[in-house]
Amino acid sequence: MTGRRRRVVVTGGAGFLGSHLCDRLLERGDEVVAIDNLATGRLSNIEHLFGVDGFTFVRHDVSQYVWVPGPVDAVLHFASPASPKDYLELPIQTLKVGSLGTHNTLGLAKDKGARYLLASTSEVYGDPQVHPQPEEYWGHVNPVGPRGVYDEAKRFGEAMAMAYHRAHGLDVRIARIFNTYGPRIRPADGRVVANFLVQALEGKPITVYGDGTQTRSFCYVDDEVRGLLALLDSDHVGPLNIGNPTEHTVTELAEVVLEVTGSASSLVFEPLPVDDPTQRRPDITLARRVLGWEPEVSLREGLARTTGWLEATAT
Repeated sequence: MTGRRRRVVVTGGAGFLGSHLCDRLLERGDEVVAIDNLATGRLSNIEHLFGVDGFTFVRHDVSQYVWVPGPVDAVLHFASPASPKDYLELPIQTLKVGSLGTHNTLGLAKDKGARYLLASTSEVYGDPQVHPQPEEYWGHVNPVGPRGVYDEAKRFGEAMAMAYHRAHGLDVRIARIFNTYGPRIRPADGRVVANFLVQALEGKPITVYGDGTQTRSFCYVDDEVRGLLALLDSDHVGPLNIGNPTEHTVTELAEVVLEVTGSASSLVFEPLPVDDPTQRRPDITLARRVLGWEPEVSLREGLARTTGWLEATAT
């Protein structure tokens, strides 16, 4: 590291979270190699980085062999469809990027002697029977249900990362990411924040699945990225929950969306999808203790910022 910048590989670098990570890494002086096959990522998320000193983009599917010439100090594996809409449409690709993609990127980190950060998910807890969810909870997942392609891919990824850590001494970090939103979220993402904001801005009825009493915890992207980089820079292997511990019902979210957007949209209720969790809230006691991290942006403020971005990019 002496005399040179740290060089970081970000898979899924053109995605929602990945592109924000690229921004922050470059801002703090790191070089970034972003890898993405653009299955769900978008070049518009990173086009402002083309020509920036230290940034390289490679279009590649990490389910295939991954090689990056030159030194690498950290590998951040964020490549994967992440919304139910996407991984239900791309089930095989989701399983492959969570298994083969994890294997290939772990191999890259091992060869380069790099630190490895795995983007895992709150979905490893499934429809939890423990609330809020601490890292010690093993989860309640249906492995053969339609959501299992994502849940089990991430659970396998965690197991493989820990196997490399134990067998090869690889310097691993595992982050369990909870619902995250903010600028660059895809309008057609299919997740609840994107759905509600787009429907409200278009004056369409807001579609609530279930009776609206199911809960979620929503973390603004700037807070999430700050927590992820704090974990990367820490000595803690994990897994570590990085999410907002403030819990809201889906109906409460809809009400805040209507206030922020000034929309007169009504609410319509549809059946709850199969295996959709009824509760989701991270216990971030560990993140507070080992990282000194907790979210700072309120739901109302975060939704206002996201609304501004959606309105600006729609024109």
